[in-house]
Amino acid sequence: MERIRCFIAVDIEDQEVIGNITRVQQALLPLGKCLKLVEKENIHLTLRFLGELPQTLVNDVIEILSHIDFTPFKIMLRGIGAFPRLSRPNVIWVGVEEGAEQLRDLASKINAALRKLRLPPPDKPFSPHITIARVKRRPDIKTLMNIMNAFSSDVYGSLLVDNFRLKKSTLTPKGPIYTTLYEKKASM
Repeated sequence: MERIRCFIAVDIEDQEVIGNITRVQQALLPLGKCLKLVEKENIHLTLRFLGELPQTLVNDVIEILSHIDFTPFKIMLRGIGAFPRLSRPNVIWVGVEEGAEQLRDLASKINAALRKLRLPPPDKPFSPHITIARVKRRPDIKTLMNIMNAFSSDVYGSLLVDNFRLKKSTLTPKGPIYTTLYEKKASM
């Protein structure tokens, strides 16, 4: 049976926001092959990673997601950071300042709905962020800190969250390819 690697996300499609995030990614280039930058067409905010699911379960997830109600809200992206911490980074991210609580509420609604399918809960608490780079091997921390400090309080823009999407992730040697399987629009 075919398994589909998938996640639920808010796609970042505003070109000004993408441009601002790309500017930060360009600043990270001196760290070279230590980092894998997220391709601009793949920049998104993950609400829930689901992993590899059988097709029948994906259909059930779509059915469950179709019943989630939420109203549109605005988020503002500001600052950058690293998980789990700057001294030992695995992921470099752009933060969410305004709208973080609404994102937590939406993620909570999604997680509550998915419990009906007996999917295991997320292994970490939801923390609103947009991954912009993944660390492949330990970078020069001093250089990374200098770059992070230069962008730590920058505002990357605002956007309206009026939908979320179930995405399929196909892993390739050149990077993942994301395909939308389902889109849930906010109720107006």
